[in-house]
Amino acid sequence: MSKVYLTGAGPGDIELLTLKALRVIQNADVLIYDRLVNPEILEMVKKDCDLIYVGKEDKKHTLPQDEINELIYQATLKYENVVRLKGGDPFVFGRGGEEALYLQQRDIKFEIIPGISSAIAVPAYAGIPVTHRGITTSFRVVTGHENPKKKISQIEWKTFLNDETIVFLMGYHNLEIITSKLISLGKSENYPCAVISKGTTKDQEVVVSTLKNIVEDSKNLPTPVMIIIGEVVNLRENIKWFN
Repeated sequence: MSKVYLTGAGPGDIELLTLKALRVIQNADVLIYDRLVNPEILEMVKKDCDLIYVGKEDKKHTLPQDEINELIYQATLKYENVVRLKGGDPFVFGRGGEEALYLQQRDIKFEIIPGISSAIAVPAYAGIPVTHRGITTSFRVVTGHENPKKKISQIEWKTFLNDETIVFLMGYHNLEIITSKLISLGKSENYPCAVISKGTTKDQEVVVSTLKNIVEDSKNLPTPVMIIIGEVVNLRENIKWFN
């Protein structure tokens, strides 16, 4: 009987792939994978494994999500072991919940294999702890893909004025809007923030700045990019280890 493994590939560094993810990847009959999956992982599959790319970039999707859902289902009609491989963790802005529900509604067996989320791993590789005693006791992970100018937003922007660390994923193209929004709500222009490009990989770049200057200081960085806003950014100077 066919089974789908909704699997997290981790944030980029291949050594952050979990042992369980490695096992199912090596046993996959078909691997359906995203853009941010480390290409080295594709070399780990068995010789007769079929590879199907369904990656998404800003305004350029190989397939819309509903067609990806159906593709995964159709794969179960042909293959026994179906691995749906996603960068980071499948349930952190990875549409894994939607794919799981689609399979559940069609009585397809599935398993969730969590991955190390870029939301914590990328800051760690930049020397930025998302929490730190005496600075902040919490952090939140927010989609940066939603335009803050929307008339009705699911993001509670007014709650971002405390000292909580804010991690924005997929927000590089909205960086100016995000920083302007926070400043307009009362966040200091000099509040520390960082932009990290291609985190946990050999091509990682880190820019540390302020809400006022980060747009100019970090322009033209290659994606994927993560934005971190919080006093913990100041710890990078002493903790940075991966350069």
